[in-house]
This record gives sequence, structure tokens and C-alpha cells, in this order.
Amino acid sequence: MTGPYECRPIPHNLDIVCPACRGRAEFEFAEVVRIKLKADVQFFQKSSMFDYQQFHDSCGHSWHAAIYFQGLHGRPQPVIQELPEGYAAGDWDHSRYLKNRSGWPVGSIRCGSCHMRGKHVLKWPAEAYFAISYRNRVLWAFHRESAIDLMQYLQSRERSRSRYRWGFFLLYVPTVFKTGKAREYVVKQLGKLLLY
Repeated sequence: MTGPYECRPIPHNLDIVCPACRGRAEFEFAEVVRIKLKADVQFFQKSSMFDYQQFHDSCGHSWHAAIYFQGLHGRPQPVIQELPEGYAAGDWDHSRYLKNRSGWPVGSIRCGSCHMRGKHVLKWPAEAYFAISYRNRVLWAFHRESAIDLMQYLQSRERSRSRYRWGFFLLYVPTVFKTGKAREYVVKQLGKLLLY
């Protein structure tokens, strides 16, 4: 979907088009944690578990960060063993809340078809796997589960978003996709994508 949804919360995992084989791949956002002390920077720079990066805030001040790619290494608690004082492995776990990730589109990609794995800079929604073009507009879904909700929502005569797990996402479906003319085409195209 184009328009107001781009600044809304986004899940930690998305289904995207694999850049290598064009199949369905899973993208998972990396987690960024501010490094508290300058003395800790060297630890994170040398660690094989983290990427180090220096960021600049809106005032021009720089700050140091340790980046963890859960999609490549697994959940942080069982994997990250030794950390400087003041940090816990859980600091790099995904929040239970969805976030606006438009300013930090970095994560990992894993493709079940061609077995590609690696770091990836997301181009959302251009890379959305569940994306349908209709009348020069694009309708997309985050992943399989939200695509199923979207298809059922469009098929339904009673469009109560509260019945769906991804109801907040359905709030922003543009009207053009809900019309009788578009519905049959969009549902058919989503159905084809869901078969894979």
C-alpha cells in the first residue's frame, strides 16, 4: 500500500522477494543498542557476534552502537555469553511491540529456496513478496499471515477489522482495492502468491 502506512509500525519479520532467486525469503530486522561507555567500543568492534557502527543524531552528536543480527545468529540469550558490565543479552532481543523501522532498514535475509543468507538493506515496500499491482497502485502485506488476513478481509462482506490479528494493518487498505471491480482480481493474485 502506498500512502500513510509507510510511517506506521512494522513487524520484526517480513516476507520479501529474494534478490538471488526471486522466491520468498524472510527478512528479519537487526537490533541496535547504544554502547554506553567509550571503553566498551573496542569489545563490540572485535566481537564476531556484533557489527559496530557510529551514528549521528539530529543535532550532529555521534554515538556508538552494537548491532545484532538475530536472523543470522539466533535469539541473543542462548548465543551471547560474555558482555561488558552493564549489558545483557536480552538488550538485543526484539521488542514485544512493533516499531516504526523506516529510519533503520537493516537486517538479515534467509531464503528457503536458494539458501541465500546474509545481511540485507531492506527496500520496503518495493521488496514485499505479497504485493499486487492494480491500476498503478500497489497493495502489499507484511508476510504470509497478514496476506491471509488481507485476502479474507477483502473477500468478506462484513469488513470488521477486529476479527483479524493484523486488523491495524487492514485499516490502511486503500479504497481502490476494496471495490467490487478490484476485489476479484486482487484476491486471485493473493491466492496465487499464497500457494508458494
